[in-house]
Amino acid sequence: MARMIVMYRKPADPAAFDAHYFGTHVPIAKKIPGLRSYEVNDGGVGTPAGPSDFHLIAILTFDGMADIAAGMASPEGQAAAADLANFAQAGAELMFFDTKEV
Repeated sequence: MARMIVMYRKPADPAAFDAHYFGTHVPIAKKIPGLRSYEVNDGGVGTPAGPSDFHLIAILTFDGMADIAAGMASPEGQAAAADLANFAQAGAELMFFDTKEV
């Protein structure tokens, strides 16, 4: 399996962020070919030192890295990437990696 992690920094207007994210962005992103699951945090994001400066973390699962690349290159993936400018003004960090059980 492979994961795409998207970590969104705290926005100036969390309610507006959430409205766009869940009302517009998630429906676009859920159409990305090869996407197996889509999870987000439920509640605040913390660290051992206390609250983090991230508002939302999304974890998208694909079969492999090639599937992430193909999904993001698709029209649906390109639409999801383009939509970031509409709500993620505080910034977002994206990470991609293969996983293995240990």
